[in-house]
Amino acid sequence: MGGEPEPDGLDLRRVVQVVVTDGTGRLRLASGYRVTRDLVLTAAHAVDDATSILARFFTGDGEVWEEPGESVWANADVDIALLRITVDARRGGPLAACVPPVRFGRVAPMAEADCGALGFPWFKLRDSRSPAAGSSPGSHAATTYRDSHYARGRATATLREGTLEFSVQTPPGPHADSGRSPWEGMSGAPVWSGGRVIGVVTAHYGREGPGMLTASQVERWYRLLTGPQIEELAQLMGLPRRAGELDEVPVPTPASDGPAAEGELGKAARELADLVRTQWEDEEERRQVHDPSPLQVRFRQAADVRFDYWAHIRRVPLSADPGPLPLADELDQIGKVYRSIPSGRLVVLGIAGAGKTILTTRFVLGLLKEPARGDRVPVIFELGSWDPTAIHLRDWMAERLVRDYGFGGAAPDGRTLADALIKAGRILPVLDGFDEIALDLQPRALEELNLLGPMPLLLTSRTEEYTRAVERTDVLTAAAVVELELLTLSDLDDYLPGTSPPGPDGRSGWAPVLDELRQQPRTRGAENLAQALRTPLMVTMARTVYGHSGEPHPRELLNTENFPGPEDIQKHLLAAFLPAAYRPHARTTAGPHRTRPWNPDPGRAEHWFRYLAAHLTARRTRNLEWWQLGTIMSRFARVCVIGFLAALAFGVTTGVGNIPVDLVVTDNGLGFAVERGLVVAVLHGAVAGLGFGAVYVSAYRGDVTPSRVRIQIFGRRGVAHNRFLPRFMAGLVLGALAAGTLVLVDRGIVTRLGLSDGLEDASGPATFVFVLGFGLAIGLVLGLMAWLEVADAIDSAVSPAALLDSNRRNVLVHLLMWAIVFGTGATAVNVFIMGPLLGVGAGLVFGLEAAFAGGLGYGLSLTAWGQWVALARIWLPLTGRLPWRLITFLDDACERGVLRQAGAVYQ
Repeated sequence: MGGEPEPDGLDLRRVVQVVVTDGTGRLRLASGYRVTRDLVLTAAHAVDDATSILARFFTGDGEVWEEPGESVWANADVDIALLRITVDARRGGPLAACVPPVRFGRVAPMAEADCGALGFPWFKLRDSRSPAAGSSPGSHAATTYRDSHYARGRATATLREGTLEFSVQTPPGPHADSGRSPWEGMSGAPVWSGGRVIGVVTAHYGREGPGMLTASQVERWYRLLTGPQIEELAQLMGLPRRAGELDEVPVPTPASDGPAAEGELGKAARELADLVRTQWEDEEERRQVHDPSPLQVRFRQAADVRFDYWAHIRRVPLSADPGPLPLADELDQIGKVYRSIPSGRLVVLGIAGAGKTILTTRFVLGLLKEPARGDRVPVIFELGSWDPTAIHLRDWMAERLVRDYGFGGAAPDGRTLADALIKAGRILPVLDGFDEIALDLQPRALEELNLLGPMPLLLTSRTEEYTRAVERTDVLTAAAVVELELLTLSDLDDYLPGTSPPGPDGRSGWAPVLDELRQQPRTRGAENLAQALRTPLMVTMARTVYGHSGEPHPRELLNTENFPGPEDIQKHLLAAFLPAAYRPHARTTAGPHRTRPWNPDPGRAEHWFRYLAAHLTARRTRNLEWWQLGTIMSRFARVCVIGFLAALAFGVTTGVGNIPVDLVVTDNGLGFAVERGLVVAVLHGAVAGLGFGAVYVSAYRGDVTPSRVRIQIFGRRGVAHNRFLPRFMAGLVLGALAAGTLVLVDRGIVTRLGLSDGLEDASGPATFVFVLGFGLAIGLVLGLMAWLEVADAIDSAVSPAALLDSNRRNVLVHLLMWAIVFGTGATAVNVFIMGPLLGVGAGLVFGLEAAFAGGLGYGLSLTAWGQWVALARIWLPLTGRLPWRLITFLDDACERGVLRQAGAVYQ
């Protein structure tokens, strides 16, 4: 088709070149479009006085398909006609494609709409030499043909005639015959705008120049045709029965002429689309979706599931009774089928492993690769972690946009960018895994979805769970419902042979297995295997287990002694998948984020995955969040681990820090300094462990979550500072309590043990100053950190490791802030007491103590990164439940296809 890009709303498989023979035997060419299964829309004058008509279709590789046609409806006033063609879907080719209904639209009065039309004009005439039918291989015959042309431009309605004036961006040159038009053959091409047909090309007037076409405007048909004629078109091709039901197509405005004028929300939406596209393209590369080719999955309208009235789905009055939409097609067409649904609401059902998650990825990438004007940004949200009784769906989605994509910055109205994008209708929610919501909450979740109003969305679920929820509450308003079909032998034939290398005979290891599956009647082993490989999940596992040379060979799956039934084959594939994924030669080095190679022992890998599986089962989710690892331990155990590590950090730091101070500032010897340091380490560590443990318990009664903030000193215009005072006051109170406790320990225990170094001033005023100063310092640290925090950059990497790195950097900055504040304060005080040299030295020691004692304790007990370090990086590896190189292990599992990344989480 000449390499023309496919415009929005158009399906190239439905574009038609109309070949007409008139009463004199002369041929003339026109354009058209297949609007229903057996009807083609074209211009009436193009088929006037025709004695024969051919509808010519084209495949993506240039193959031509022709079908005879006849005019069954025509009107000269509006200059449109409908041709009926004979369709035999068994022949395959473009005629076998799904034919979703065409949507019709109108241009607002005096408005100018971006538009396009695809047809076969004269100036696309081409000459070629191709092998003539029946000729010898060396001979060629000269042929001529017209290629397609997609004319882009803008359209506006004329005042008197009411036709569309189509101004073309790139006009053609003149016809070789000065009396003829270079646009000959373009008549009958629909004019598209915003995915809607707004007219049909009917004429080119030479005096207007080569850059202007005239089209019959759809809205004008309602003025020129009678009521019965409109009713005929409604029944034949789905034309709305009233002009008011036509969709008004969007028009460009001067404010959107450039990115600078697009506005902050528009820029944010484009950045989000880029992040989402990159995320799922990388995931498809990791999972080798296109190697050798995607596994083709089909869907059809769900048969046994209740859904809303078609009138609601098609956005027409209930009395209109418009009938169903044709929804059956292949996975790659899910975006086009979705766009054919006027309500923009679709539910996708299927059994476990049927390909629902694959469909969401293809859906998102399909919409992003071929965007339409006004499209929302499709974003996948995993519904398993949504509690509809605790949080509204819009707020929950906003939290996920902040966590996974960093949209926590402030919008012009003060809300977060995530919240503003959702409220402005810039997001198309792709809600994956309705069945993963807790069973007793599913009806409530469906009710909450119905409270969203007309928000477009795509929802996936296992069939049984969704059907049960519908029976207990209500259908999803205005949502069409499709169901994924099971795979057939033909699908396996097209996919499996290419997943393993050819053997000595040049055939795939799957070839003899598939040969046996084709035998009729099938053996019991063949029937078992055919039943086992009916879902994409099982086929993917079979590819991993048997996608290499040598043993094992897929022939073993036909053995009924080892595998008496389909369930036994499926259990075998599940059990063999992990060892196969961790074969030394199974790793891929082509992943988008491949780091240093690592080949863990398959047995150890399986042991670690058993713990991860138990973790996910206990949390009732499939989202593996690094900050939640270890949280299935009892709260007491977690408090003990974090309290012990905080005690160790605080005790060792303060104990070691006391030794040089006693040696330099006092007359005490090394033995005394070491003894006092050990006692201080134990006592201060115990206080710190109890204190930070209590802080951890009180701060995280629910789940700990990572922050999506960063520290920024300069360029902070528009950043709110209202968090400084609450953090400062909290630090002041907690710091004063901590200091008072330490003073009591020192004077009540250390001094009574005869280990006083003489540096303490036991007077009341001195004690008050110390306690107040300590509290002020901690308050200042926490307040300054709150003041310096800004939302993380939108363009930061979307991955678990990136979020972990961001949180680690924040904790390190916290440590630095503790050192600066405490070190500066201690220096300022001790310079007057000890002199400049000793005062600076004491300040340096005190600053380092504060950073590694207080700062590290704060990080362990009050940040997601601290909990991660304590539980997932120390305790769980120490007890053998997870590897020491955990992130490397998880990223490697993604490359092997065992896990996948979805924003900031693994799945």
